[in-house]
Amino acid sequence: MADFVTLEEVLNLAKQLSPLDRIRLIEQITPQLKRDFVVAPSQPRKSLRGIWKGIDISEADLAEVKAEMSSNFPREDI
Repeated sequence: MADFVTLEEVLNLAKQLSPLDRIRLIEQITPQLKRDFVVAPSQPRKSLRGIWKGIDISEADLAEVKAEMSSNFPREDI
């Protein structure tokens, strides 16, 4: 079973180092931090152009949705 060290314990130990040794500690930790935070290249995003192509939304549909959304506005429970 591995023993885990807390951040507080590490900070207390680091405070006991000389200023030069603290700088060396930072120099040794920084490359690992950089590797840990390298973001994997993301997948190219799919274009949303034409996403609504072929969808037929009429003015009546929009009016119905607007009426439904505003039917309980403003709400009394807020």
